[in-house]
Amino acid sequence: MMSSKPNVGQPVGPMQFHIAGSQDLRTIGAPSDKWSMLFVYRGRHCPRCKRFLNKLNAVLADWTAVMGVTVVSADTEEKALADKAEFGWDFDLCYGMTEAQMRALGLYVSDPLSEAETTTRFAEPGAFGMRPDGSLMLVDISNGPAARPDLEELLDGMIFNIKNDRPVRGTA
Repeated sequence: MMSSKPNVGQPVGPMQFHIAGSQDLRTIGAPSDKWSMLFVYRGRHCPRCKRFLNKLNAVLADWTAVMGVTVVSADTEEKALADKAEFGWDFDLCYGMTEAQMRALGLYVSDPLSEAETTTRFAEPGAFGMRPDGSLMLVDISNGPAARPDLEELLDGMIFNIKNDRPVRGTA
């Protein structure tokens, strides 16, 4: 079952994710005082995700100087905590993304190839830039782990969009 494209320029509709190691929830898509970026990763089973998130962690201060950053997967809290401990990431790591949330964002959803990979459906990678009003400004989704945005280019583009109050593209 394929999801439809997300509606750029429209609110995501508030979504909440649990933060690993905390009782707190992270909300995206609700009005906020700042821009935000949501990065969806496949989960603990994905080595390409680790490389991408290690790169994000290395430039995290550049990102958080401009906008809020949320990172989430469908993993369990135990898997998220194991990743956080293994890689020492500084960002809050969210877990438990539901299939309904994946589909609402237009993400590609995969079944595991084997139990060695993981045991439940998971989202393929995505990045979503949101305005302070919760509307989608930018969407980058992939149907597999190899296609990821360049974090430096993405941040540079988001800064340009923010400073110049650029309109949403791709609505024609």
